Amino acid sequence: MDSGPRWIAGVDGCPAGWIAVMAPEDDLSRPQVRIVPALADLMTAEPRLEVLAVDMPMGLPELTRPGGRGPELAVRPLLGERQSSVFSIPSRRAVYAQEYRQACAEALETSEPPRKVSKQAFHLFPKIRELDALLLTGEEARLFEVHPEVAFWRLNGEAAMRLPKKIKGRVNPDGMAERRDVLRRFGLPGSFLEQAAPRGAAADDFLDASVNLLIAARILRGEARPFPAEPGRDARGLRMAIWA
Repeated sequence: MDSGPRWIAGVDGCPAGWIAVMAPEDDLSRPQVRIVPALADLMTAEPRLEVLAVDMPMGLPELTRPGGRGPELAVRPLLGERQSSVFSIPSRRAVYAQEYRQACAEALETSEPPRKVSKQAFHLFPKIRELDALLLTGEEARLFEVHPEVAFWRLNGEAAMRLPKKIKGRVNPDGMAERRDVLRRFGLPGSFLEQAAPRGAAADDFLDASVNLLIAARILRGEARPFPAEPGRDARGLRMAIWA
């Protein structure tokens, strides 16, 4: 008996929580966008999501070495001028620190060579912890780590985007237009992509969730590949790979 279409989602963190762009895997021409306060809300959403491609690190190192985890080392050389968008993930101890000063102290003790964490990275730690908690409860089968710039690289004929999404913290319209052109080529409607981001999410969050949706489709079809090709596991057994 036909159980109906399989639904997938591209997910990104946003100020209101998480933004998800969802669609049936066999018809990406009718996507939906949803904002949820907690990632766990998507795990119980209806229709059931078979794959969630999330722009957030999965698998945390005990010790941070130069260049970061295997995924960061594998994808950074692919991105040319966009490689600064891939930051190295601090240790699990640093990520679980509740205050910035404590996070820096933990990072210094668990990195070679010793280095603190940036304020930008620290502000992501609550979302990394939220995702980590879900993975540790056994949800790894549906959750896959992605990175939007790696996703655009893959869909753009394995060529990095020419233009940045942001310049000095402000959205770059030309960079956003370049990325919308890629998304349209892969079946996402222009009318959907050109709408304003929903309340609680920024324009680049919306675009990133949209490209993550396309990678979710590739994952479900068995067309995506992991970086590195042989993913490692962290001390808790969680897979460490960026998929594209």
